[in-house]
Amino acid sequence: MRMRIISGEFKGRLINVPQSKLIRPTTDRVRETLFNLLNNIINFEGIKVLDIYAGSGSLGLECLSRGAGSVDFVEKNFVIYKNLEENIKALQVEDSSSIFKTEAVTFSSANRGLQYDLILADPPFFKDDIYTVIKNILVNKFLATEGIIIIERSKQTKEEDILNFGIEPFKIIGDTCLYKINKLQ
Repeated sequence: MRMRIISGEFKGRLINVPQSKLIRPTTDRVRETLFNLLNNIINFEGIKVLDIYAGSGSLGLECLSRGAGSVDFVEKNFVIYKNLEENIKALQVEDSSSIFKTEAVTFSSANRGLQYDLILADPPFFKDDIYTVIKNILVNKFLATEGIIIIERSKQTKEEDILNFGIEPFKIIGDTCLYKINKLQ
C-alpha cells in the first residue's frame, strides 16, 4: 500500500506502508484534518518532533515536509522499521531524521536529554500502553515548555482514554478521536 504526503516540500510524494496487522495507517482524511488543525496552533518551521509508534512514518514525514527541523521516530517492529528507513531514504531526509528501534514504553521511560515541540502518538487503537507512555513523556520532561502532544485513538476506547488522559478529545473524525495535551493544561 502507498500513502501520499499531503502538503509542503514533499506534497504528492508517495511513501510505502507495509501490509501488516501490526500497524493501522492514519487515513488521508484524518491526517489532512489533523494538520489543518495543527497549522492554526503551530509554526512547523524548525521544530523538533517525536513520532512515537511511527509505523510508516507518515505523520513525522508530513511534519518534515512542512518545515520541521528534525523528527525522531520510534518503531519496534523490524519489518516496519526497515520500511520506515526506506521511506526516509526515498525522501532524502536522513540528516533530519533518527529512528529508535525500541518499544514506546522503553523509549519514554528515560529521557536522553531530548525535548520536543510536537509529539505525535498513534498507537494501535486498542494498545493500552499509551497511558504509561504519556505519563512517562510528561514525567521525564520530553515536552518543551510550549510543546503539545497529539494522540490518535479509537472512538471505542474514548471512555477509558478520557479517564486516563483526563481530557475530552478535541476532535472526532469518523472512528478516530484526537487528544491534545500540553504543559499549560
